Amino acid sequence: MKNFLLAVGLLSIAGTALAAGKPCEELKGEIAAKLDAKGVSGYTLEIVDKGSASGGKVVGTCEGGTKEIVYKR
Repeated sequence: MKNFLLAVGLLSIAGTALAAGKPCEELKGEIAAKLDAKGVSGYTLEIVDKGSASGGKVVGTCEGGTKEIVYKR
């Protein structure tokens, strides 16, 4: 029974950590690295509030889904 409660406790802690999401700057850096590796140039990545992406393509969400990363060429 102790092991079961310990497992449930650890999983609940892990679940809240995953729900928090990645920091936006970290995710933006990862996306930029992937684009650079593919030879893409002349682009911008912008961090905006969720739902306010205009004129670009949303390529990622961060900070628990409250912000989006928008790709513009």
